[in-house]
Amino acid sequence: MESKTLNDVVESESDHDSSELVSSSPSEFEKNQKHYQEIIATLPHKDGWTRQDPFIEYGGHWWLEFILEGLLHAQRFFKARPSDFFVCSYPKTGTTWLKALTFAITNRSKFEDSTNPLLKRNPHEFVPYIEIDFPFFPSVGVLNDERNTLFSTHVPYDLLPESILKSDCKMVYIWRDPKDTFVSMWTFSYKERLQQGSVLISLEEAFDMYCQGLSAYGHYLDYVLGYWKAYEANPNQILFLKYETMRADTLPYVKRLAEFMGYGFTEEEEKEMVVEKVVKLCSFENLKNLEANKGEKDREDRPTVFANSAYFRKGKVGDWQNYLTPEMVARIDGLMEKKFKGTGLLSSTSSI
Repeated sequence: MESKTLNDVVESESDHDSSELVSSSPSEFEKNQKHYQEIIATLPHKDGWTRQDPFIEYGGHWWLEFILEGLLHAQRFFKARPSDFFVCSYPKTGTTWLKALTFAITNRSKFEDSTNPLLKRNPHEFVPYIEIDFPFFPSVGVLNDERNTLFSTHVPYDLLPESILKSDCKMVYIWRDPKDTFVSMWTFSYKERLQQGSVLISLEEAFDMYCQGLSAYGHYLDYVLGYWKAYEANPNQILFLKYETMRADTLPYVKRLAEFMGYGFTEEEEKEMVVEKVVKLCSFENLKNLEANKGEKDREDRPTVFANSAYFRKGKVGDWQNYLTPEMVARIDGLMEKKFKGTGLLSSTSSI
């Protein structure tokens, strides 16, 4: 799903400006990568959104190979602590925004308004993926900073590393209308493939596969349902949020998120409008217009497969209306009605 292959990026890491990040000895992941590839070779494969990137079935979900390698490594080696906090999401559902919010909330007392690192660096640098950064870039600073407690993942709930599920650490999950999720994924992938000079299947073909669950990280509706059931079983450990609801009225949800994380805003902070400052700093519009997230600028901590600007397209609610036919809308809405029936996820007035 990225504008260079991951192998290209990993191989270029030794040439990165921050060469001190890289050790001359092989990482734990590199020692085990052949074993992961041998496992993957035995699993079911299906054509992906491009010929170069087939989908591979593992644990009832579909994966791209490099992500699955990273997951297998994280399942074995990632060790969560009770103090860790996880930002969980399916791709293109508000991940970058939520990473910025969790970082700003957690670190608000450490920086002045004008010195917050989010003003100069992309949010993904501060909240590393356990299935990407942890295996492929283990020497980046944030992973080696014991004070860091923020991590992120696109992994379905049922396949999270056992250490996360058993550590009593908290997590926040955000979901989004499946129609906007699809459109954002397809346009993201289309731009990437255009840059590579390779061919992505048509929007109609990708939509058909998406409805069948053939997209990176698997069936989106099953994915949402997995986290929803986990939230119902463990409401004190999982905060369940909806992108559209947060976009409509962000401030109360930022307060709720901070309280859930153990960083609730004090009365004095509320009087000083600290909540409003966090909301403004982390807003889609503000982040998109920062110099750090414009043009071809890359993240600073490691080689990257995307320019920072790739994470900021529109962020709009309802953009699917510009892409999907009535028949496509009826199909995905019908699937959602069937999958989510009786869960509370279909209520338009729901606060989650």
